[in-house]
Amino acid sequence: MIAGYVAVLLANLRHFFTDDTESQYTSLWVGLGRALREGNFPVMVPEHWMSGNNTMDDAGLFNPPQLLIDLIAPSVDNVALYATVVKLIFSIIAALGVYRICLAYGGRPSWSAAAGIALPMSGFFLFFDEASWMTALTGTAWMVHAWAASVRYTRGLGGSDGPGGGSSRSHVGPRGRRIEHSGSDGPGGGSSRSHVGHRGRRFGHGGPIPVFVYLYLTISTQYIFPAVEAILMLLAVAVGEFVYQRKWQPVVRLTVAAGCAGLAGLLTFLPSMLSAKVTWRGTSQINNDQFLTVPWSESLNASLPSSLPAFSSWWGYVQPLPVTYIAWFLIPALAFIDWRRARESWRELSAVAIFAITMLMWTAGPGSIGPLRWPARVLPMLAIGLLVLVCVLVGRYGTVADPKRRGTAAGVLILLLWVRSFSADPHDAVLHVVAALALAALVAGAVWLGRTRGTAAACVLAIVAMFPIAYFQVSAAQPTPMAWNLPAHRSEAKAAFPDFAGTTIQLGDRGLLQPQDKSVEGAYGSLVFGNYARGVELDYVNGYTPSGHFYFGEMLCMRWDGSVCPDAYRRMFAPEPTTGRPLVDLMKLDRVVLQRALFPEAPNQPAPEGWKWVDYPGHERYIAVLERVAGPISTTNGRVADADDVTATSISETDTTSRVRVSSAEGGRVVFSRLGWPGYRVTLDGRSIPITTVAKSFVAVQVPAGTQNAELVLTWRPPGWKIGIATGVAGLLGIGILQWLYVRSRRRTEPERTGDQVTGEPDRELVDVVS
Repeated sequence: MIAGYVAVLLANLRHFFTDDTESQYTSLWVGLGRALREGNFPVMVPEHWMSGNNTMDDAGLFNPPQLLIDLIAPSVDNVALYATVVKLIFSIIAALGVYRICLAYGGRPSWSAAAGIALPMSGFFLFFDEASWMTALTGTAWMVHAWAASVRYTRGLGGSDGPGGGSSRSHVGPRGRRIEHSGSDGPGGGSSRSHVGHRGRRFGHGGPIPVFVYLYLTISTQYIFPAVEAILMLLAVAVGEFVYQRKWQPVVRLTVAAGCAGLAGLLTFLPSMLSAKVTWRGTSQINNDQFLTVPWSESLNASLPSSLPAFSSWWGYVQPLPVTYIAWFLIPALAFIDWRRARESWRELSAVAIFAITMLMWTAGPGSIGPLRWPARVLPMLAIGLLVLVCVLVGRYGTVADPKRRGTAAGVLILLLWVRSFSADPHDAVLHVVAALALAALVAGAVWLGRTRGTAAACVLAIVAMFPIAYFQVSAAQPTPMAWNLPAHRSEAKAAFPDFAGTTIQLGDRGLLQPQDKSVEGAYGSLVFGNYARGVELDYVNGYTPSGHFYFGEMLCMRWDGSVCPDAYRRMFAPEPTTGRPLVDLMKLDRVVLQRALFPEAPNQPAPEGWKWVDYPGHERYIAVLERVAGPISTTNGRVADADDVTATSISETDTTSRVRVSSAEGGRVVFSRLGWPGYRVTLDGRSIPITTVAKSFVAVQVPAGTQNAELVLTWRPPGWKIGIATGVAGLLGIGILQWLYVRSRRRTEPERTGDQVTGEPDRELVDVVS
C-alpha cells in the first residue's frame, strides 16, 4: 500500500491534496482543532454564517478518530503532507477491511491481499475519494470492516485474520453444520491454519461489538453516502446469510446489533435532517438528470488501465480520469475460474453478488434521490463487491487446466475491454491497443507464475503491477482538472495574507481566477475561497458549505465555495426592508473585501456612508478593502444587531448562547447577528417566548410590552439533540445486552468442546479439517 502511494506521489506530489481536500477538509480540521484546544466543542460558529453550523456538513463531530485528526491539525504546517499521511492510514484501513471480507467468505490470504490493495488503486477511489472527498474515504474504510464483522458475527467465525496470520475460516453453514475451508497451496490458494487455543478451545472474534463499533464509525463520519451504503450492505448480508444458513436467528442478531449502532449514530444526522427545510438540500424529490450517472457498460469496463469512460460530468462527456477502472486482473481472471465447482458456493457468496448488483444498478441512476446525488459516487462500492466476489472465487476455484481454451477466453475478454474503451474514447485508440497488449502480457505472466511458482507468486505480480499502472494513470491525468492549487504551507499563507482582525466578508468569484493567479504570491495571498480562511486563522463569513442556508444564500447570492454574484456589493449595503438596516450592520461586519476582477470600478466610487477605502500595500492587484470609519463593531454589545423599541444590553456571549438585558415599555424586537438555523430557543426571565426571523435569515425575538430589566437568553442546540442522546444511550445499552448474551451462549458451548478433549473423544471440528 505504501509502495502504491509512492508511485502516485511520483506522478503528482499533490495528488492527495486536491479539490475538496485542499479547499474544505484540511482547513476545517485546523479550525475545529483550534476550537477543541480552547475547550470549545464547535457545533456552531456564528461568524461563519452558512458554513458555521458544523452539525450540517462533513465535520465528523461525533467521530473519535476524526476528532484526533482535528486536534493534531493546528500543529502541522504542511497540510498537504498531513492530508497525505492521514489518507494513507485510512487507505490501509480500507485495504485491510476488504482483505477481512474476503477471508470471512473463505477467500485465500494471497488473493484476499490482492483484493484489499486493489481497492485503493481503483479508479474512482483513487481519483476522487482518496484525492478529494475525505469523508467518502473514511466512511468506506470503516464500512468494509463493518461488512467483515457482520459476516463473522452471523457465521460465528473464529481465529485470527490479521495481516500477520492465517484464518481458521471456520463458520456455520446450512442447517448449523460447521464448515472448514482447508484448501491447498496450489493455484487456488493457501492452507487452513485453523486456530485452536488452550485445551482445544477455539477462539472467536465475531461478536456484536465489532459490528457496532465499525457501523458507528461509518455513520459518524457525517457523510450520508457511507451510511446509506452500510444499510444496503447490511440488507445484502442479511438476505445472503438467510439464503446460505437457512436460519433466521443469526440474521435477527445482526439486525439488532446494527440497529443499536444506528441508534447510537442517530445524533450525527438528526440535526441535518431536522434542518433540511432551510437548506439547498431540502428536497426529497427523485430526479434523473444524467449528471455523473454511469452506463452499465462503462461500469463493467474495469480492467483496461487506459480506459476513459463516457458519461456527463464537469469535464464534458469523455472523462479525463479512469474512474471506472478497478483492477487489471479482475475481468481476465474470470477465464481461470472453474465455474462448475464455483456453483456450489452460490449460496455462500450470494450477499456479495446482491451488493454488487445493487451498486451496479445505482451507478446508472437516478441522478438524485433527495440529498443523494451523483450516482458515480458508488463506483467504489461496485469495485468492492466485484473484487471480493472474483478474488474469493479465484482463490477457491482458480485453475489453469486446459490452458489453450482458458487463454482464448481471456483474450476474448481483453478484446471486449478494448472495444468498450475504444467506443467511449476513440481518440486514444493506439493507447488502448498498447494497454490491451500490456494487459495480455500481464495475464500470461500471472498464469505462468501460478503454474510454475504457485499462487503466491501470481498474486505478487497482481499486486506489484498495480503500482506502475497507478503511476501511469495519475501521470496521464496531469495537470489534474480538480486542483485549486491552494498553498500547502500554512505559515507561508499566513505571512502573505493581510492581518484582517475582526469579522470580514469577501465578495468575489473563484471562477475569475486565472491559472497564473493560483499561488500564495498571487491571488491566494489576498483572496479566500472555500475554507481557506480557517487555515490562515481569520474570521471570514465565506466558507465551504455543501448544505448551505437557502435563504441566506439567495439574499447574498453566495455559493457553496463562498463566491458571490456581481450584485452582491449592492445587496450588502442596501437597507433590509423590515429593519431599514443594511446587511453589513445586521451581520455586524467589520470589513468588506472586494475582488477587483469582479468589481473593477468599485474602488473609484465613494465609499458607502460610515465606511472608508483602506489601502493594503502589495494587495492592490487583487482586492479593494472597505472598513468602518468608527472602527470594528463585531465585539460591541455582543451579537445584538438591531433593537427596535427595546433597550438591549449584552451580558455575555458564547457561540451558542446570547444573554441580553432587555427593557421595553410598549414592546419591541431584538435582531441578532445569528443565522436562523433551526435549533434556537429563547427565554425571558426563564419563561419561553416565541422566536422568529428577519428576511428568513436573522434570528429575531419579540419582547413583550412592560418588560423591565429582564434577562433574555437565546440558546442554540443541534435540533433533536435530546432524542439523539437518548437513542445513543439506548444503543449502548442494547449492544451491552447483546454482548452479554453472546458471551453467555459461548460459555455454554465451551464445556462441551473441552469435554470432548478430556475424555479423548475426537473434536468434530478438527475431524472436519482433517477430512
